[in-house]
Amino acid sequence: MTIQSPCIDICKLDGKTGFCLGCLRTRDEIRAWKTMSDDVRLAVINERPGREAILKSETETATNAQAAQATPETQTS
Repeated sequence: MTIQSPCIDICKLDGKTGFCLGCLRTRDEIRAWKTMSDDVRLAVINERPGREAILKSETETATNAQAAQATPETQTS
């Protein structure tokens, strides 16, 4: 059985995590996919939920930081 690539043609790497925003693989995993054994491919696929959680956490942190910068500070007298 051959494990198919999880690529969904959204090929953009997140600068902080190094994960592709489409398939959640790293650049090295994307490059090596064709030569990986099915066991290694399956391990990469099985890591996707954890990677998605990391990426979501990074995105939420960045969004919250941007919102905090955009919110004018109130001064108390």
